[in-house]
Amino acid sequence: MTDFDLDTFIPYRLNRAAEAVSQRFAKLYRDRYGLTRPEWRTLAALGQLGRITATQVAKHSAMHKTKVSRAVASLEERRWLSRETDSEDRRVEWLVLTRQGQASYADLSKVALDFQAGLVAKLGTDAATLNRELTAVEQAASR
Repeated sequence: MTDFDLDTFIPYRLNRAAEAVSQRFAKLYRDRYGLTRPEWRTLAALGQLGRITATQVAKHSAMHKTKVSRAVASLEERRWLSRETDSEDRRVEWLVLTRQGQASYADLSKVALDFQAGLVAKLGTDAATLNRELTAVEQAASR
């Protein structure tokens, strides 16, 4: 027998916590706009970073390129983003939010801030500590 306990294994606990919070937030953007998680993450990356490529979206949001590709196609179908071919390198395709996409991002940003405020209120002063420790975990994991 081993002393390993999955319920105290930090990667497992981080994943469970992230999934629980993500599911609660997903209900908000799904109910409001019918978005999937990859669509929300793609919209958020474009809203925050501006004109970027699908590869940059994937890297920023830690999503597989096929999920990003499907999300981009869906957001383009909604007319929330457009694609622009790079003038110097025609292999590069830039993604940019349309006015409608920007408006949806602005609305959902408010929803996200309200959601986060609710979490922070429940955590109290521990919220700042959690943020610092999550940064430390991310840095340790990237080494």
